Amino acid sequence: MPTEANRRNFFRTLRFRLMAWNALVVIVTGVVMLVGLREGVRITLLHELDQLLAEDANEVELALRRYSSTDSKALREQLDRKALGHAQHQWFVQLSDAQAGVLYQSLHAPPDDELKKRQVSSATTVGNWRFVDRVVATPSMIRVRVGSSLEMLHADVARLDKLAVLATGIVLLTAPICGYWLAGRATRPLNQMIVTMSQLRPSRLDERLAIRETGDELDRLSLTFNRLLDRIGSYLQERRDSLANAAHELRTPLAAIRSSIEVALASGRTVDEYEGLLEEIIEEAGSLELLVNQLLLLSETEAEQLRVHKDYVRLDELIDKAMDMFGGVAEYREIQLNCPALPRVAVNGNCQHLRQVVYNLIDNALKFTPAGGQVRVRLTFEGEPPTTVRFAVEDTGLGIPAEELPRVFDRFFKGTNRRSGSAEVRGTGLGLSICQAVVRAHEGTIEADSEPGRRTCFTVRLPIVPLRSDDSHDDRRNLTMQRTS
Repeated sequence: MPTEANRRNFFRTLRFRLMAWNALVVIVTGVVMLVGLREGVRITLLHELDQLLAEDANEVELALRRYSSTDSKALREQLDRKALGHAQHQWFVQLSDAQAGVLYQSLHAPPDDELKKRQVSSATTVGNWRFVDRVVATPSMIRVRVGSSLEMLHADVARLDKLAVLATGIVLLTAPICGYWLAGRATRPLNQMIVTMSQLRPSRLDERLAIRETGDELDRLSLTFNRLLDRIGSYLQERRDSLANAAHELRTPLAAIRSSIEVALASGRTVDEYEGLLEEIIEEAGSLELLVNQLLLLSETEAEQLRVHKDYVRLDELIDKAMDMFGGVAEYREIQLNCPALPRVAVNGNCQHLRQVVYNLIDNALKFTPAGGQVRVRLTFEGEPPTTVRFAVEDTGLGIPAEELPRVFDRFFKGTNRRSGSAEVRGTGLGLSICQAVVRAHEGTIEADSEPGRRTCFTVRLPIVPLRSDDSHDDRRNLTMQRTS
């Protein structure tokens, strides 16, 4: 036996509601159509009766003109025969004038007081009778009244009412049943979707909803949900890959630290040897710290925490400080680091994170540029009036293969060009991912363009904000000078 909760749930189902709506619409439409049909048939029958009565009145008028007297025996016999022939309809005719009153009336004629002795210009219903009047232009101006009982018409309408009630009953019985069946067919794909979705697990995201190729809303819903599953699957796979890559990156310095300590404990060492081992441990610990900080920053960008606590940041000052810091590195590596005069520009953002973007892009350019190469840093405005600032770092280094260019911002991605000269370029593969996350958090864009073996250019675009009035107007970056290291 179904419980009260099951009954309540049944009445709340989409199938039941579709059935109820369908049945209600069908029943209301059917009743309205039947009522309209009944009224239309009644009006049609009444119109046909009026036409017949008008024709009969014309016939009586012709007979009256022919016999020229209401006392004519032939006229009376003709009218009596017609009334007798239409006895089933209780057809009647009445002749009268203003002076003498009723001159003649046929069989089935109603009492004259029931017709109220009134003359009408069109067909009229009085009580259960329908009649028409016609005045014949004779010396005595005879009025011809031809009519019939409405009992036959009412009987026809009553039969139609019985058929309408029967049809309404059939509709009342069949509409919910057919509606429930149709609703079941309509909601069957939805039920299959619910079953499939209820069976989904993070480890079983390869299942997809069936596409029936009907092009209807349910098919579009299935396609949309399948695309969502694709995105979720890609996201989870990226998380798994990131976790595996992070574990791999963490394992290398940890293994180096462990082996260094084990070597130190295996036998006695001199003070200088212990100092060398400790320096190696500190270097590996620094690598661990860098990797952990980068992972924490990526987690902040995913949680959109970078969108909070934005401040007024002078981007040109960040770049200027970066040029000072990397000038010595460029000189040591025999790389020409160029930066034209920087326009004063401000953005709304996190100073620390924007500094990391600037430092990462310049550091990467120096890493992958061989001795004798060049790195060029530029800061320009876009738009009229300017609404965006464009920060570009271009180098003449190894370049990025075309097949790897779309993946340079993926986490832990390390391309094949990882060597500059004979020294291996080390890195976690997170720097460009962090740059992209930070730039997006600041409502900007970052893109990479490269020609393998010739050049690589990373371009960042950020929305600008008006400069404050207290910014120095004699800033040294306004001087028309070019920095070269």
